[in-house]
Order: sequence, then C-alpha cells, then structure tokens
Amino acid sequence: MHVVDTQALAAKSSDPSAVAAELRDRAEIADALYRFGLGQDLKNAELFASAFAADAELDFRPAAARWGASPPLMTGRDQIVGAILAMFTGRVDTTHQVTNVRVAVDGDTARLTALVEAQHLLTADHGVFALLKNPYSCDLERDGDRWVIRRMRIENAWFTGDPTAIFGG
Repeated sequence: MHVVDTQALAAKSSDPSAVAAELRDRAEIADALYRFGLGQDLKNAELFASAFAADAELDFRPAAARWGASPPLMTGRDQIVGAILAMFTGRVDTTHQVTNVRVAVDGDTARLTALVEAQHLLTADHGVFALLKNPYSCDLERDGDRWVIRRMRIENAWFTGDPTAIFGG
C-alpha cells in the first residue's frame, strides 16, 4: 500500500510541460493531506471538508486497534467532517505534522503515503494528551484543479499518553 517508487517523477525531463504538470499535481496531492491536518487543527470545517471527495472513506480502525478501540469506518465527506470536528471542537486541541510524503500519479488518480505526527491535548487539561505517529495511506482523485482524498487508512507506529481519553475506548 505504500508508495515505494525509486524516483519521484515519472515525467521525462526532456518534456518540460509534462514535468511542470506532474509537479503541479504532486503539490496539489500533498496539499489535500495538509488541508486534512490544518482543517482539524483550526477546527475549520470548510478547509477540512475540502480535503475529501463527497463519497470518501476514512479508516482509523487500524490505528485505534493499537489501544483496544474499535471505531466504525467513516464514510462520506459530511460524516467524516461532522464526526471528527464534533469530537474535537471545544474539547481537544490538535496539531498535525506531515512528513515523508510519497506520491504516485496515474492520470486522474493517485496514491499517497506519509507519516503524520498528531498531538491531541484535552483543552481543559493539556496534561491529558495522546501523541501519535501514524503512517497514512491515501487514494486520491482529481477534482478540477485540485486533488481530494477518496480513501484514507491510518495506522499507528507508536503512541504515548492516553488515546482513550481523547478518542474513547
């Protein structure tokens, strides 16, 4: 599921317009994940929603299983945005840092893998927190000039703190 290509660009350097188009796509693909993270951090529903296709799926189950939780698969942009922002707004402060972004573009679809470090702190008591290091795998699709996430799977490499205080058991 990870993007393990041995080079970043597929376009040939002898075709500058193809290279430029691929670089634009890659920037827009990465931006979908940045909109996902910053939309949560700012509790900005419009920005957060802009990361997803209308029929998107978000699978947090692999990550949550690490601490014994079993959340449902979230389906549909409105459900994803509503559920996550309702869980966090006024209760949990978050920061998301995205790194190791790898992208594979195939026409109007793409795959993205990344590592995301997500800090979650109870608003009323920052001493209660969960710091997660999560590998993300995403399938994306072109939406006009931007890209949106169609499927997102979040796994967990490690965590510290108390995820059940943030997400439930």
